[in-house]
Amino acid sequence: MKSEASKRELSSSFLRCFPAMWRMCNFCMGCFFALAAYVQVNDPDAGIWMAAYIIPSGLCFMVCVIPAITENLIWSQLSDLHMASCLIVAGALGLSVYRNATKNILHEEEGREFFGLLLVAVWLLLCRRSGKNPVGGLRLSAAGVIVAFPFVAWLYYHVNTHLRDSWPSHCKTAL
Repeated sequence: MKSEASKRELSSSFLRCFPAMWRMCNFCMGCFFALAAYVQVNDPDAGIWMAAYIIPSGLCFMVCVIPAITENLIWSQLSDLHMASCLIVAGALGLSVYRNATKNILHEEEGREFFGLLLVAVWLLLCRRSGKNPVGGLRLSAAGVIVAFPFVAWLYYHVNTHLRDSWPSHCKTAL
Protein backbone atom coordinates (compact mmCIF):
# COMPACT_ATOMS: atom_id res chain seq x y z
CA MET A 1 0.00 0.00 0.00
CA LYS A 2 1.11 3.49 -0.72
CA SER A 3 1.49 5.86 2.14
CA GLU A 4 -0.60 9.01 2.36
CA ALA A 5 2.46 11.16 1.71
CA SER A 6 3.28 9.37 -1.55
CA LYS A 7 -0.37 9.62 -2.65
CA ARG A 8 -0.35 13.36 -1.97
CA GLU A 9 2.95 13.74 -3.81
CA LEU A 10 1.61 11.84 -6.83
CA SER A 11 -1.60 13.88 -6.79
CA SER A 12 0.35 17.12 -6.47
CA SER A 13 2.67 16.27 -9.36
CA PHE A 14 -0.33 15.29 -11.50
CA LEU A 15 -2.08 18.59 -10.71
CA ARG A 16 1.04 20.50 -11.75
CA CYS A 17 0.62 19.02 -15.24
CA PHE A 18 -2.87 20.53 -15.64
CA PRO A 19 -1.72 23.96 -16.91
CA ALA A 20 0.54 22.36 -19.53
CA MET A 21 -2.25 19.99 -20.57
CA TRP A 22 -4.67 22.93 -20.83
CA ARG A 23 -2.19 24.77 -23.06
CA MET A 24 -1.81 21.66 -25.22
CA CYS A 25 -5.60 21.38 -25.59
CA ASN A 26 -5.74 25.02 -26.71
CA PHE A 27 -2.88 24.42 -29.13
CA CYS A 28 -4.73 21.44 -30.64
CA MET A 29 -7.99 23.38 -30.96
CA GLY A 30 -6.12 26.37 -32.40
CA CYS A 31 -4.66 24.04 -35.04
CA PHE A 32 -8.05 22.47 -35.71
CA PHE A 33 -9.79 25.83 -36.11
CA ALA A 34 -6.97 27.04 -38.40
CA LEU A 35 -7.35 23.90 -40.51
CA ALA A 36 -11.13 24.37 -40.54
CA ALA A 37 -10.60 27.94 -41.79
CA TYR A 38 -8.21 26.70 -44.47
CA VAL A 39 -10.62 24.11 -45.89
CA GLN A 40 -13.25 26.83 -46.34
CA VAL A 41 -11.23 28.28 -49.22
CA ASN A 42 -13.38 26.42 -51.80
CA ASP A 43 -16.67 27.40 -50.20
CA PRO A 44 -18.91 29.88 -52.07
CA ASP A 45 -19.12 32.04 -48.93
CA ALA A 46 -15.55 31.36 -47.79
CA GLY A 47 -14.92 34.73 -46.13
CA ILE A 48 -17.64 34.30 -43.55
CA TRP A 49 -16.65 30.74 -42.65
CA MET A 50 -12.94 31.51 -42.60
CA ALA A 51 -13.58 34.31 -40.11
CA ALA A 52 -15.82 32.00 -38.07
CA TYR A 53 -12.87 29.66 -37.57
CA ILE A 54 -9.80 31.89 -37.70
CA ILE A 55 -11.00 34.08 -34.81
CA PRO A 56 -11.25 31.19 -32.32
CA SER A 57 -7.98 29.82 -33.70
CA GLY A 58 -6.23 33.05 -32.78
CA LEU A 59 -7.94 33.16 -29.40
CA CYS A 60 -6.83 29.57 -28.68
CA PHE A 61 -3.23 30.29 -29.64
CA MET A 62 -3.29 33.31 -27.33
CA VAL A 63 -4.52 31.13 -24.44
CA CYS A 64 -1.80 28.63 -25.30
CA VAL A 65 0.92 31.28 -24.99
CA ILE A 66 -0.57 33.39 -22.17
CA PRO A 67 -3.29 31.48 -20.26
CA ALA A 68 -4.22 34.56 -18.20
CA ILE A 69 -5.23 36.39 -21.41
CA THR A 70 -8.81 35.21 -20.87
CA GLU A 71 -9.07 37.91 -18.20
CA ASN A 72 -8.11 40.62 -20.69
CA LEU A 73 -11.09 42.81 -21.57
CA ILE A 74 -10.47 42.75 -25.33
CA TRP A 75 -9.97 38.96 -25.39
CA SER A 76 -13.08 38.29 -23.31
CA GLN A 77 -15.29 40.71 -25.26
CA LEU A 78 -14.13 39.35 -28.62
CA SER A 79 -14.66 35.81 -27.34
CA ASP A 80 -18.14 36.61 -25.99
CA LEU A 81 -19.18 38.42 -29.17
CA HIS A 82 -17.92 35.60 -31.37
CA MET A 83 -19.54 32.98 -29.15
CA ALA A 84 -22.89 34.79 -29.28
CA SER A 85 -22.66 35.18 -33.07
CA CYS A 86 -21.86 31.49 -33.48
CA LEU A 87 -24.78 30.47 -31.26
CA ILE A 88 -27.23 32.69 -33.17
CA VAL A 89 -26.12 31.37 -36.57
CA ALA A 90 -25.97 27.80 -35.23
CA GLY A 91 -29.53 28.19 -33.98
CA ALA A 92 -30.72 29.29 -37.41
CA LEU A 93 -28.78 26.50 -39.14
CA GLY A 94 -30.02 23.94 -36.64
CA LEU A 95 -33.61 24.95 -37.26
CA SER A 96 -33.09 24.79 -41.02
CA VAL A 97 -31.48 21.35 -40.84
CA TYR A 98 -34.20 20.10 -38.50
CA ARG A 99 -36.92 21.21 -40.90
CA ASN A 100 -35.26 20.13 -44.15
CA ALA A 101 -32.90 17.25 -43.36
CA THR A 102 -33.72 14.00 -45.07
CA LYS A 103 -30.55 12.16 -44.08
CA ASN A 104 -28.07 12.08 -41.26
CA ILE A 105 -27.46 15.65 -40.08
CA LEU A 106 -23.71 15.32 -40.77
CA HIS A 107 -24.45 14.47 -44.41
CA GLU A 108 -25.95 17.94 -44.87
CA GLU A 109 -23.58 20.88 -45.36
CA GLU A 110 -25.68 22.97 -42.99
CA GLY A 111 -25.45 20.20 -40.40
CA ARG A 112 -21.65 20.23 -40.52
CA GLU A 113 -21.67 24.03 -40.34
CA PHE A 114 -24.03 23.82 -37.36
CA PHE A 115 -21.72 21.45 -35.48
CA GLY A 116 -18.67 23.54 -36.37
CA LEU A 117 -20.22 26.68 -34.92
CA LEU A 118 -21.43 24.77 -31.88
CA LEU A 119 -17.90 23.45 -31.36
CA VAL A 120 -16.51 27.00 -31.53
CA ALA A 121 -19.07 28.28 -29.01
CA VAL A 122 -18.54 25.40 -26.57
CA TRP A 123 -14.76 25.73 -26.74
CA LEU A 124 -14.85 29.49 -26.18
CA LEU A 125 -17.21 28.94 -23.26
CA LEU A 126 -14.76 26.42 -21.82
CA CYS A 127 -11.90 28.93 -22.18
CA ARG A 128 -13.90 31.68 -20.51
CA ARG A 129 -12.35 32.69 -17.18
CA SER A 130 -9.82 29.85 -17.39
CA GLY A 131 -7.05 32.36 -16.62
CA LYS A 132 -8.65 33.40 -13.35
CA ASN A 133 -9.56 29.99 -11.98
CA PRO A 134 -7.09 27.13 -11.89
CA VAL A 135 -7.79 24.52 -14.53
CA GLY A 136 -9.36 21.57 -12.74
CA GLY A 137 -9.94 17.99 -13.65
CA LEU A 138 -13.50 18.53 -14.88
CA ARG A 139 -12.57 21.33 -17.29
CA LEU A 140 -9.55 19.38 -18.49
CA SER A 141 -11.59 16.19 -18.98
CA ALA A 142 -14.21 18.10 -20.97
CA ALA A 143 -11.42 19.73 -22.99
CA GLY A 144 -9.90 16.35 -23.79
CA VAL A 145 -13.21 15.00 -25.09
CA ILE A 146 -13.89 18.15 -27.11
CA VAL A 147 -10.37 18.16 -28.57
CA ALA A 148 -10.68 14.53 -29.64
CA PHE A 149 -14.11 14.89 -31.29
CA PRO A 150 -13.27 16.93 -34.42
CA PHE A 151 -10.10 14.99 -35.16
CA VAL A 152 -11.88 11.64 -34.78
CA ALA A 153 -14.80 12.88 -36.93
CA TRP A 154 -12.45 14.06 -39.71
CA LEU A 155 -10.55 10.79 -39.57
CA TYR A 156 -13.84 8.87 -39.75
CA TYR A 157 -14.95 10.77 -42.86
CA HIS A 158 -11.51 10.48 -44.40
CA VAL A 159 -11.46 6.69 -43.99
CA ASN A 160 -15.11 6.16 -45.03
CA THR A 161 -15.04 7.89 -48.40
CA HIS A 162 -18.55 6.71 -49.34
CA LEU A 163 -19.94 9.09 -46.69
CA ARG A 164 -18.71 12.02 -48.78
CA ASP A 165 -20.67 11.05 -51.90
CA SER A 166 -23.53 13.45 -51.14
CA TRP A 167 -21.24 16.38 -50.35
CA PRO A 168 -21.13 19.41 -52.68
CA SER A 169 -18.06 19.51 -54.94
CA HIS A 170 -16.43 22.35 -53.01
CA CYS A 171 -16.42 20.16 -49.87
CA LYS A 172 -14.76 17.22 -51.62
CA THR A 173 -11.72 19.10 -52.92
CA ALA A 174 -10.65 21.04 -49.83
CA LEU A 175 -8.02 18.56 -48.63
